Amino acid sequence: MAKYIIKRILWMIPVMFGVLIIVFTITYLTPGDPVITILGTGYTPERYAAKAAELHLDKGYFGQLFTYIWNIISKFDFGKSYFSNIPVAREFATRVPITATIGLISVAALALIGIPTGVIAAVKQYSATDYVLTALTLVLAATPGYVLAILGVLYFGVKLRWVPIAGLGSFKAWILPLLTNSIPTLSIVTRQTRTNMLEVIRQDYIRTARSKGLSEKVIRRKHALKNCLIPIVTVIGTSVAVVMAGSVITENIFNIKGLGTYLYSGILSRDYPIINGSVLLIAFIVCCVNLLVDLAYMAIDPRIKAQFINTNKKKKKRTVDEGVD
Repeated sequence: MAKYIIKRILWMIPVMFGVLIIVFTITYLTPGDPVITILGTGYTPERYAAKAAELHLDKGYFGQLFTYIWNIISKFDFGKSYFSNIPVAREFATRVPITATIGLISVAALALIGIPTGVIAAVKQYSATDYVLTALTLVLAATPGYVLAILGVLYFGVKLRWVPIAGLGSFKAWILPLLTNSIPTLSIVTRQTRTNMLEVIRQDYIRTARSKGLSEKVIRRKHALKNCLIPIVTVIGTSVAVVMAGSVITENIFNIKGLGTYLYSGILSRDYPIINGSVLLIAFIVCCVNLLVDLAYMAIDPRIKAQFINTNKKKKKRTVDEGVD
């Protein structure tokens, strides 16, 4: 198990390196000059050269790329904002916990609400409950997150005045951002759970469990649900990337000072250190979640863990046999 985790962590290095190069190349080739944006039109060549040297933009592509990578590796330095001159890493320290909290609660809601709802829809197939839940999930899946956010602000925030429409100053202020972030993906988890449950409950071992006199609750919990968790966990894991991307919209609509608003402000102002650092951090979070999903596979299905262990044993045996020969 430890070797597998170390191997997966090592595989994250080339992935992160590839993301870094791609994002850096895109920002480098993007039309526009940050130096001119900062100085305005009334600059002199001397001022331009001095500002470019200050921002490390006086080198070519490979010089800037090498400097950026070296600063991250050696000093964990993602650079400074071109306009505020605040280190990007310092902004991450205050903004990432907010975005991570919203994301974790949203993903937890996907599991705690989406899975039971999908199970209910599958157990009561072709009933009124199933039709209502299926129709509702289809509508929510087809509705963009920003539309839900705007409708929630207008109806619950402005008209009814039940919840605040900006910031996270109170418990009620978290409701709309969390709903906006989780509802579109929640419908996907519900439909995936329903589909897999319908497939599993028709298997022979489910009929055998019923013939033994086991209650329906025990059959659903210990036999049916456990055997359809892997595709559900996959959907929940991939939804983390959707939630992180949705934070850009959610945080800007509700004026939340998280990673999403930070990235959006960097895009608008062409503040490349903010863009490069934020995308790289999001990619790292997604890679970590993928590792957790793989570990969840082993915990859910002992066959996957046994397969990995047997593979290691075969490699060790082959090595010993070759040594003897």
